Amino acid sequence: MSRPLRWWGWVGAVVLVAGAVAVWGTVRERKPSCDPKAEHANLSFKLKDMDGRDVDLAAYHGRPLLINFWATWCGPCKDEIPSLVELVNKYKSTDLAVLGISIDDHPEDLKKFAADYKVNYPFLVGLGHDELLEAYDAQFAVPISWFVSAQGCVITKHTGVADKEWFEGQLKSML
Repeated sequence: MSRPLRWWGWVGAVVLVAGAVAVWGTVRERKPSCDPKAEHANLSFKLKDMDGRDVDLAAYHGRPLLINFWATWCGPCKDEIPSLVELVNKYKSTDLAVLGISIDDHPEDLKKFAADYKVNYPFLVGLGHDELLEAYDAQFAVPISWFVSAQGCVITKHTGVADKEWFEGQLKSML
């Protein structure tokens, strides 16, 4: 191979690498960043799941997060569960984490409910965690859903029942 052809080969390789870096940078920038003035979710709480295992909310930092506060006695909460189950299935290839935090149910009630509704995401026990419920405005009314970016900023919070399309619209802005 002659010297000029080798030189053009190197130029082509450099252009290819530069293009790949530019594309990678563009893809990376699509994830929303936190505005310095944005509210940040308090992930400093440790709870138990319905099987008694410890769950540290801080372990979810770095992942987009949907936290749904609910109760087994709440009709609108029950209406949302199938949509959340579908969304977990649909977005299982992403880093999305969905957590259901029951505000006042005992673990045995959560296990039965999870089996009946074929729940595929963690149920956490919020009973006895008044500071958590207060921090997330979940002590008086449910359902309440918080959407938290991978960087920890609150994208939106919603009180009241929502359907799958609404949840999905919020998730698309985070993923």
